[in-house]
Amino acid sequence: MTDLHNLPKTTEKKKKILGRGGGSGRGKTSGRGTKGQKSRGKISVKLGEGGVSFVRRLPLYRGKYRNKPFHKKPLVVNLKLLNCIPKDSEVDINLLTHYHLVDKRDAEIYGVKILGDGQITIPLIVMLPCSKRAMKKIEAAGGKVKFEIRKLQTKS
Repeated sequence: MTDLHNLPKTTEKKKKILGRGGGSGRGKTSGRGTKGQKSRGKISVKLGEGGVSFVRRLPLYRGKYRNKPFHKKPLVVNLKLLNCIPKDSEVDINLLTHYHLVDKRDAEIYGVKILGDGQITIPLIVMLPCSKRAMKKIEAAGGKVKFEIRKLQTKS
């Protein structure tokens, strides 16, 4: 049988529900006193800012463009990181995730682009978009870039 002195202590208190009518005991002014600036909401004061709240400073996120998706640029992989890959490998998203150079989920959503920072010493077959500088360095090392940008056909 459990004794009272052996019960675990509960440290979490239930949040007080404010402003839900007079019968709740925290109605009308909701424990804030009566009138004035201090009886209003304190979003900006809680963040230690003062002045206009953060949301009001971003009016487009509040209204017009609120539901538009947030687009990220493609993940960047520099050439110097590709030196750990074996010679004559086909570099694609699966190979980069195998060597833990990019996260698979993010790479599939946002894509991957190879940039020309650093040197590459081994020939590779790259199946991803590359910058011009990266293309030159890959081809100078004896590799190939097989990624083609598909142009959208316009109706004429």
